[in-house]
Amino acid sequence: MNIVTKIAYLLVIIGALNWGLVGVFNFDLVAMIFGAGSLLSRIVYSLVGLSGVYLILDYIKRKA
Repeated sequence: MNIVTKIAYLLVIIGALNWGLVGVFNFDLVAMIFGAGSLLSRIVYSLVGLSGVYLILDYIKRKA
């Protein structure tokens, strides 16, 4: 597993934990740390989303 894949997994896990906190406790950890709607929080959310897309494509590639 290369470093990009490891980083993608880490970011997806962070995103999943954050959404779990939002769903259960209505608490957005990323927004609390970086500020709701701030540039940094938007970057984190974007990186989590891109990581998810990367892992989907990586999964499809491995299955082919």
